[in-house]
Amino acid sequence: MNSLLKKSLLPAIIIALLAFLALQLHQKPAAPDVTFNTIDGKQISMASLKDKVVLVNFWATDCPGCIKEMPQLIDTYKQYHPKGFEIIAVAMPYDPISQVLNYSKAQALPFPVTHDSKSEIISSFGKVSLTPTAFIYDKQGHLLQHTIGELDFNALQQLLDKELSL
Repeated sequence: MNSLLKKSLLPAIIIALLAFLALQLHQKPAAPDVTFNTIDGKQISMASLKDKVVLVNFWATDCPGCIKEMPQLIDTYKQYHPKGFEIIAVAMPYDPISQVLNYSKAQALPFPVTHDSKSEIISSFGKVSLTPTAFIYDKQGHLLQHTIGELDFNALQQLLDKELSL
């Protein structure tokens, strides 16, 4: 009888494990619990951005790809911000704060900019080391997309149209 019990339990255990693994694969990672200190003295927590689609963009003033995509980020922000989209631009620790301030002012960046001087934010996002790197989160704070390199703005706009209409 013991072997009969084992034979009937083994398939049930395997099915339960497969169901658990499938559930884990469909669960999207949550945004890290961080607070951004902006260069203009404001604090913005990821938790306060619930109900918005959020793009956290890691960039540097000496990064050609970052500088190239900045005008499109500005345009996308202006178009989608009124619909519930937020961008947080995180300048890398090695980027001198004076350059970040000058660039942000010269380009009139309309979204919050923070300088990660202590590497706390890049650590919270998995030790970001390459720029540009973007993380896009849905209204519930779950990861939708992680992009290393320049963004595909056509795909981003399609994603925003879909997510902001929900």
